Amino acid sequence: MSSPEPEQQRTDEPLRVAVVGSGPAGVYAADALTRQGRVPVRVDVMDRLPTPYGLVRYGVAPDHTKIKGVARALRRVLEHPDVRFVGGVEFGGDLTRADLARTHHAVVYATGASVDRRMDVPGEDLPGSVAATDFVNWYCGHPDTALERFVLDAEEVVVVGAGNVALDVVRILAKTADELRHTDIPQPVLDVLAASRVRTVHLLSRRGPLQAKFTAPELRDLLELPGADVVVPADQIDIDPTAVGTGAPELREVARAARTNLRLLREHAEHEPRGRSRTVRLHFWSRPQELLGEERVTGVRVESTRLDAEGRLTGTGETTDLPAGMVLRSVGYAGVPLPGVPFDPAGRTVPQERGRVLDTDGTVVPGDYVAGWIKRGATGVIGTNKSDAAGTVRALLEDAESLRAAAPELVPLETVLDERGIAHSDYEDWLRIDTAEADQAVELDRGERVKLHGWEAYRRVVGG
Repeated sequence: MSSPEPEQQRTDEPLRVAVVGSGPAGVYAADALTRQGRVPVRVDVMDRLPTPYGLVRYGVAPDHTKIKGVARALRRVLEHPDVRFVGGVEFGGDLTRADLARTHHAVVYATGASVDRRMDVPGEDLPGSVAATDFVNWYCGHPDTALERFVLDAEEVVVVGAGNVALDVVRILAKTADELRHTDIPQPVLDVLAASRVRTVHLLSRRGPLQAKFTAPELRDLLELPGADVVVPADQIDIDPTAVGTGAPELREVARAARTNLRLLREHAEHEPRGRSRTVRLHFWSRPQELLGEERVTGVRVESTRLDAEGRLTGTGETTDLPAGMVLRSVGYAGVPLPGVPFDPAGRTVPQERGRVLDTDGTVVPGDYVAGWIKRGATGVIGTNKSDAAGTVRALLEDAESLRAAAPELVPLETVLDERGIAHSDYEDWLRIDTAEADQAVELDRGERVKLHGWEAYRRVVGG
């Protein structure tokens, strides 16, 4: 049994902490700060949007209702008396680091990894070639994404990637509107999906089934689509399970979860297609070599791949062309630089040690901390952010005395917001949006919630 941490001297003045980003990492940081009970705190969780929860609201596929239940736990954190939600405030635009230095003892950056990595192949910038995050934002109702961004008029679509997000994208494209009706997809988006002309979705995985990053629950959801045939290439999953872990490079160093994926794929490959209206085709050992077309994407030139003796991915030189009117890339996510905050362009993260932000010379930046994907890269699941944030908060609390000494007199956040003329939203405004979405679900007879669509809808509910 570990010995308890030494008591820290309490003070009447709470440690004031700003958390930039209200997704899981940011809210879990607020949770860790308020749970510790040794140092009195006041936490402002700030977000550019009037809605909290970040990735849970705008990244989790709408048909994953159990995962969306995480929002209930995050809600309890935001309703803690020592936590305040400050929406409609953009770091680097409305407020700078210098502003927050006047109002808080410390800042925790929890802004995630918000942009897709590129494939870097010819034709990638043709119309019809888009980042998967754009499509995810669209079907999740992110207010920055216009309804007209996607019309789904292509009969064949190629999705590049073999992670959970790639499978989400494929599943949403392959489902019918009736299958999505019970979800929280905004009604205008559901109407576009109902008119979709997509009939075939190809999923390209650069490596084999044992190297794919998707999890077994995600794969199972895809294979069990009620309205689409999922075609698994039997020759690519013809792998003896007893040989996994030894022998050829593609069999070595295989994660335990990959064995489950292989079993699911092998079982599914035994079933014949049933002639459903939509088809999903999985392509392992396939990578895009070039996107074809002149005025817009018309297809993808795909090169077969393999692992060499050292386990490195290499092309075989054999190519095939797949027709496609739209290509969605889901090959990883990257963080974006924050104004005035050190940034590692190679790792696309904020340099840090135990959550403390480091300057370009490796020295600690006093008062600056980081949590979540912008700290460690786009790895792990939603729950991973809880332990990650707790580690950052431990370092922050170790620094509490020096943080107070460095900023003995602070001004209220409202003072700076008023100076800048920034009309922010609060948690009560979010509850108004929450109620409006529940009411909309009742009106449309569509489950528990239907998201509002677009900035104008938010403004009608909260005003301004």
